[in-house]
Amino acid sequence: MTEQDRLLASLKDSHRGVLATIRRDSRPQVSNVVHTFDPKTKLFRISTTADRAKTRNLRRDPRATYYVPGSDFWKFVVADTAAELTAVAQTPDDAVVDELVEVYREIGGEHPDWDEYRAEMVKEQRLVLRLHVLSLYGK
Repeated sequence: MTEQDRLLASLKDSHRGVLATIRRDSRPQVSNVVHTFDPKTKLFRISTTADRAKTRNLRRDPRATYYVPGSDFWKFVVADTAAELTAVAQTPDDAVVDELVEVYREIGGEHPDWDEYRAEMVKEQRLVLRLHVLSLYGK
């Protein structure tokens, strides 16, 4: 197994990380988030809202770095990524809400009321942030 394969494999064991985006003044803006990760496509997916700083920053500049902690302080993976933002959820049965349901299920399992969840995704103006991994490093 190569070092890259080992790092990719380690990402499937966690759903938590810290996202760093670039503010207008070039300083980093960091957010604790939860994610799904597909090692085959090297894609993180994160549910967020249209009004968040990270969303505004990524619309302006799609470069982001994502830090995933390991099992102890000295273990971690850092992914340099290119962000892609879906449209904002418009109706409870649109494709964005369907993807938000997939993200929820992968992180938290089944929701007690999917109709309520779908309506909330539209009300909260949620979207999916997709982070395409360009490179990885870590321990």
